[in-house]
Amino acid sequence: MLVVEDDRQIGTSLVRVLETQGYDVGWARYGGEALLQLGPDTAFVILDLGLPDVDGVELCRAIRERNPSIQVLILTARGDEVDVVVGLDAGADDYIVKPFGLAELLARIRVCERRRPNPHRLVLGDVEVAVDEHRVTVRGEPIELSTKEYELLVTLGRSVGEIVTRSELIDRIWGTSWYGSTKTIDTHICSLRRKIDPPEQPSCITTVRGVGYRLERR
Repeated sequence: MLVVEDDRQIGTSLVRVLETQGYDVGWARYGGEALLQLGPDTAFVILDLGLPDVDGVELCRAIRERNPSIQVLILTARGDEVDVVVGLDAGADDYIVKPFGLAELLARIRVCERRRPNPHRLVLGDVEVAVDEHRVTVRGEPIELSTKEYELLVTLGRSVGEIVTRSELIDRIWGTSWYGSTKTIDTHICSLRRKIDPPEQPSCITTVRGVGYRLERR
């Protein structure tokens, strides 16, 4: 867990309380520092919107882009509905307005944790992915995917209902140094569709023309 809070007293109190609850807690007082501390094991971020160096909403978006599975609980002293809505639209899972009680904060953290999907298993309608086993089944039957097809499915599956741009897919799957044709993505998507889509039904992977792809909720 990472606490992003510039107020030393509040940050110290949060870290102490969370550690007594058994959480492994990091603390950052600035947005840039928070991004440096984010790692593959970071599962939860408590984010103050009123940071001195960056806008908290923009930082929330950056965290979401870095790792869509991280749970984000925003803290705001503003209490303004517009700020809360903007924060939630930026990808936050919940919010709490300062001043707040620690019991309420812990309760909200527990609620967010219950919502968190299992990172090792994706259920996408008829398609299930056992991520840790690198295994995919469609309507209960195992299927074989190439490495790139599998990585496309997992990447889209972790952002269900959201557009994943072509550039994001290239960066995440082929790497930032790749300079091939973007039609390579189209080819792999077409092959993936043939393997996971039900016969004579619309594909669960929608092409957003000129932008990228979206895996639809089923």
